[in-house]
Amino acid sequence: MDLSDEIRIEAPRDVVYRALNDPDILRECIPGCEELIQHSPENLEAKVVLKIGPVKASFAGAVTLDTAGAPGSFSLTGEGKGGAAGFAKGGADVTLTEDGAATILAYTAKVEIGGKIAQLGSRLIAGTAKKLSGKFFTRFGEIVAEQQVG
Repeated sequence: MDLSDEIRIEAPRDVVYRALNDPDILRECIPGCEELIQHSPENLEAKVVLKIGPVKASFAGAVTLDTAGAPGSFSLTGEGKGGAAGFAKGGADVTLTEDGAATILAYTAKVEIGGKIAQLGSRLIAGTAKKLSGKFFTRFGEIVAEQQVG
């Protein structure tokens, strides 16, 4: 499954980039996130509880960041295991483009799922993934913009 979108954030690019690397901000933005631990600047560990249709599962996983193109772009890869519910793995490429005093955050992501959740149907899963990514980026944009004002 592929996802892509872009959002305008009312903050300079360096502020947006720093926020995307702040585990406290990410923990607050990730829907269902119970724990996010940063082991190094490139490695994070997360525990997330999600409900996809009738299936509610707790996922534990690792995320690796590649910041070689920072602050203009970076990529991430991750894999989460949800026990009997299945697994999810994938990656995303993110670009941050300055637009005056604001930043345009654009991403493209590829996600692969397996197990019980994969049996729910691609339309339900794609709809849930879009909804969750929308919640993440809406909340992320709000937090970063609030920090600019505060």
